[in-house]
Amino acid sequence: MRIRDLQEDNDLKQRDIAAILNVKQNTYSQYETEKREIPIALLCRLADYYATSVDYILGRTDIQEPYK
Repeated sequence: MRIRDLQEDNDLKQRDIAAILNVKQNTYSQYETEKREIPIALLCRLADYYATSVDYILGRTDIQEPYK
């Protein structure tokens, strides 16, 4: 997953994204390291926040623009 790359590219910290997702920083860290699966609803929220697609976050495409 690219959530760490997106976070760093936007000069954000884990705690910033955790607050946006309304989860603890430790939980978000586990999403980044894939120790815990990110719920679909939160994955969609991240895609909306970063103005990209879920497929981009999951590494299924290299096209960063969201779907129309």
